[in-house]
Amino acid sequence: MNFFLASLSIFMEIALAAIVDDFSCTVNGVYTSSATACANTISDQACAVFYPESSPNAGFPLPGNSVQRPYKCYSVNANGGAVSADMKKAAISNCAKTCGMCCLTPAYNCPNAPFPSMDCNSITASQCSSPIWRELIAKNCPAACGFCNDGGCVDGVTDCANDITICTNVVMQDFVNQYCKKTCGRCNGSNPSKPTCTKYPGDSASACAAWAANGYCTNSFYTDETRRRYCATTCKIC
Repeated sequence: MNFFLASLSIFMEIALAAIVDDFSCTVNGVYTSSATACANTISDQACAVFYPESSPNAGFPLPGNSVQRPYKCYSVNANGGAVSADMKKAAISNCAKTCGMCCLTPAYNCPNAPFPSMDCNSITASQCSSPIWRELIAKNCPAACGFCNDGGCVDGVTDCANDITICTNVVMQDFVNQYCKKTCGRCNGSNPSKPTCTKYPGDSASACAAWAANGYCTNSFYTDETRRRYCATTCKIC
């Protein structure tokens, strides 16, 4: 009987748990999807030690739940209370996921587009890693996937940086131009108007016609400076 009452007490404590003192990354008393979307800077195991649950078996913040976040994530007091800017800053820097504060990290803390072409609040974790959605999200809803520091430029696939030699591999250029724009520096920027001229410098390479037929003059793998150096006349570069 005593065991039953003790178990019931713990259950009621969890069921009635509510976020107090610090309401970061919550809406209507529950954690948002961006509350735990990031990774901890240090190991999850270490974070659980440094920021223990607010009470035994209380659990940690997760999207949709309303457990009290670990008190040490924001307060110097063992049972919460006044919010300490220094404690909160340390938690965001080291254990933002454990503390349910990912939305305050630089990668997630930015405004979305004023008039996005998609519903930023409905974006899922799978969309954040999907080649179909990543670029669209980066331009419209960067805060939803941690793209705040990318300036709208992201890789379409998530493992481009694992082997950066693909950026200079000639046979991989179509792929990197489409899926590895950030890693390989292929993002479209604001380009200044190119000067116009009626006479071009002479070609210094004898194979320019063949190169042009294979895309030398238009393939973004080659810089304008390189094309100008070897095939300025063929590529019509001043």
